[in-house]
Amino acid sequence: MSKSKLIFDLELDVNNLPERITMNSSDKQAKNVHLKSLMVSGWDSKTKETLRVDLWTKDMMVNEMFIMYHQTLMSMANSLEKSTGHDKLAGALRDYCDFFAEQTKIIDKK
Repeated sequence: MSKSKLIFDLELDVNNLPERITMNSSDKQAKNVHLKSLMVSGWDSKTKETLRVDLWTKDMMVNEMFIMYHQTLMSMANSLEKSTGHDKLAGALRDYCDFFAEQTKIIDKK
């Protein structure tokens, strides 16, 4: 069995807010990747809860957050459809993503 690690290093200001987030992986596929935001979620099967860590640096702009949320939700819709075959639910999530993009004006609908 092979193993790989993802390592996230946080540089914090005096108020413990992230100023810099750097990602590395033990297999060297990610090397000193500088992130403005990080969203990690995992399923705790014992408590039946999703555990989350959401971090962003002070220089992440709101519009960038909108784009990140949109892309994350779209990838969740794709993953949901691929892993469960439930295309109706995935389609509903994609419809919401269209609404989200329209409301945040991150995609120009012509």
